[in-house]
Amino acid sequence: MARIAGVDLPKNKRGVIGLTYIYGIGPTRAKEILSAAGVSEDTKVLNWTDDNIKFISKFIQDEYRVEGELRSEVQLSIKRLMDIVCYRGLRHRKGLPVRGQSTKTNARTRKGKKKTVANKKKATK
Repeated sequence: MARIAGVDLPKNKRGVIGLTYIYGIGPTRAKEILSAAGVSEDTKVLNWTDDNIKFISKFIQDEYRVEGELRSEVQLSIKRLMDIVCYRGLRHRKGLPVRGQSTKTNARTRKGKKKTVANKKKATK
């Protein structure tokens, strides 16, 4: 089993797909890494040699920020926005969509489960 950047890569998947299991590596970066290592994209992770795994691991560690380091950087960026009280920071604070999406009917992912507000009762005579 290949373990790179603290992530166990799935054995039975192609190398390009397996590398995308690492936070911060998408399909394009995965192709770049495999071409630098001289490994075919179609080779399954199961068939990588120990030398390939070592090279890929060292290459990722030297060239890219991935996993914990990247996650903390993203969180610090969001915290900075919230601290300087910019518009995007306020949207993060309130738990609303940050990038200009409509919130009247949609945005349930950011806003959470619907909270029903009852109408005022009419006064009886």
